[in-house]
Amino acid sequence: MSGCVLFIPRSPGRTQPAGVSRGNAQEADWDPGGAAHTDGLTGPGPGAVLAGGLFAVSRLSWQWSMVAEVFTLNNLFVGALFFLMASFHCAENSWQRRKIAHWGAFCCGLGLCNQHTLVLYVLIVIPWVLYRLLTLKELSFLGLVSLGFCFIAGFFPYLYLPISSYLNSARWSWGDQTTLSGLLTHLLRAEYGTFSLAKTETSVSLSSMLQAQLDHCLADLSPPVLVLAGIGLLFSLWDRTCCSVSWLLTAMLLVYSLFFAWRANLDISRPLLLGVVERFWLQSDAAVCVLAGLGLSHAHSKMERWLGHGGLWKTIGWVFTLALLGQMGRTNHRECDQSRNDVVERFGRELLASFPKDSLILTRGDLPGNSLRYLHYCQDIRPDIRLVDQEMMTYSWYVTKLGQHLPGVHFPGRRWDTVQSEEKDTFSLERFLSHNTLRDVFACIGLTDGDPSWERSFSRWPLGVCDYLVPLQRQFHPERWVERTRSLYNWSEPHNSFPPASWERVANEEMWQARMKTAFFLFDLAERTQGEGKVRLFELSYTLYKEIVEAQSDYPPNWDKNLALACERLLRSAQRGYSPDHLLTCSVQHFSLYLEKEPTDPQAAAIRSAVSHLLKERDRLHQSRKQTL
Repeated sequence: MSGCVLFIPRSPGRTQPAGVSRGNAQEADWDPGGAAHTDGLTGPGPGAVLAGGLFAVSRLSWQWSMVAEVFTLNNLFVGALFFLMASFHCAENSWQRRKIAHWGAFCCGLGLCNQHTLVLYVLIVIPWVLYRLLTLKELSFLGLVSLGFCFIAGFFPYLYLPISSYLNSARWSWGDQTTLSGLLTHLLRAEYGTFSLAKTETSVSLSSMLQAQLDHCLADLSPPVLVLAGIGLLFSLWDRTCCSVSWLLTAMLLVYSLFFAWRANLDISRPLLLGVVERFWLQSDAAVCVLAGLGLSHAHSKMERWLGHGGLWKTIGWVFTLALLGQMGRTNHRECDQSRNDVVERFGRELLASFPKDSLILTRGDLPGNSLRYLHYCQDIRPDIRLVDQEMMTYSWYVTKLGQHLPGVHFPGRRWDTVQSEEKDTFSLERFLSHNTLRDVFACIGLTDGDPSWERSFSRWPLGVCDYLVPLQRQFHPERWVERTRSLYNWSEPHNSFPPASWERVANEEMWQARMKTAFFLFDLAERTQGEGKVRLFELSYTLYKEIVEAQSDYPPNWDKNLALACERLLRSAQRGYSPDHLLTCSVQHFSLYLEKEPTDPQAAAIRSAVSHLLKERDRLHQSRKQTL
């Protein structure tokens, strides 16, 4: 886990060591940066342990420290930046300040190689450092050049990108960095929207995003921590030993929170997207934790100064710190313990095992794309298949750079254009599928919107989570397809067994819904069919729905709705061999169960009306039977 390096003011009761000249302190009296008592911002104590421990055991830090993402390393750079800020502020002479400033410049550049959001802290720290050096008459032209060189040196890892792109030996990569424009596109993240979270028109109000961040702080860091952070800032107004750094942290927190709330264009009303957004709050949480540690240390110092009994207040501080960290650690361990979680891996393995030999898989989205690519490229599972990312195929560099790593896959142009596929060097999905008919082609999960051209020549049959894309002329045998897809996956995770914001929840839901996709497909096909085949399709759909519903005690609510509809359609088809009374009762029962589980469904009124009508039909059926008897 990544923690914050903390810098806490020492107790005022400590005296100056014997033999130390007071020249530095007198010189610092005119230091506008507040460097008086240069040893006052560092030191151990409950405040330091609170800040570092609080960030380390917080839910977000713990959760994202176990994921292969940029956020944990960004936590390290944020902590290093805080440490260098305090060290620069407390430096005793110009030589120390210059050395720390150069390390800080390098750290800023290196940190920006990992995650761009650090720039919002860097843009605040750099002017502050330059102003301090200028005020102390320690900034020269050569010094400025050397600082700039150290900053640029931090970007040296980027040299790997054009070299790697030129060699083009990676089977999976992003972008074409062999040109300056391609390198800038990659550095600025232009293909996903520079300083935006997604390439989408969705927008969230600034106040809603800030309120969500505040709710997160109250829930995950706790109200006492926010109170201590406020105390830390308030007392820093009168304490020159850390006033500058405290206000610097506060400026970072405010600028980052406001800017991110402005640019975070994801719909946080959806739990999964809220989980995507909240990862970026880690950077601001670090500042809050440091301010809280300062607040606890200041509170201890003030109580000792006003009331005496320094040992008592220090003990109280330690008890509070250990109790809070213990409580947070115990609570978050239950949620963040993922030692037995292999859901996403099993999701990918089940999908890979379901494909025929030499299949071509069109992935869509993070879940199937990342899980299948990891298993295929890193663990060498199913080397016979070919993975093609649908979104990546719309970029001009994809076919050029990665096409050669997909032997046997034929691209009829340089990129897939979902809108203007007739332009030079572009192709439609229909043309792509037509050039790859020698392989079984599957789409996981679904197909990218905007290009319905495939519907002219191909059909889509459900194969669990994925869809099988087949030529229209191929005959569909319902009974055979039912047998092939009936027990496609070996999946035993309970329904609704993961947090709403997790990818495990998405994977589990996809696996559950895969069980009814064939039944849904047959029902939809029956609606568009005429003649005897229509009745047979409704019968198969009803049989499958009844089978999966009766096999589970807890299942997705839409299963009830779909089974009720299948019963109603089978009843209307006048299929012999099925009791009308049973079908009416089954339809009413599962419509009612669905309304209990989903009372806010927009079609709730229509479903209630249908239930009333079905009940009347059942009553008439009973009456007619009585009259017959």
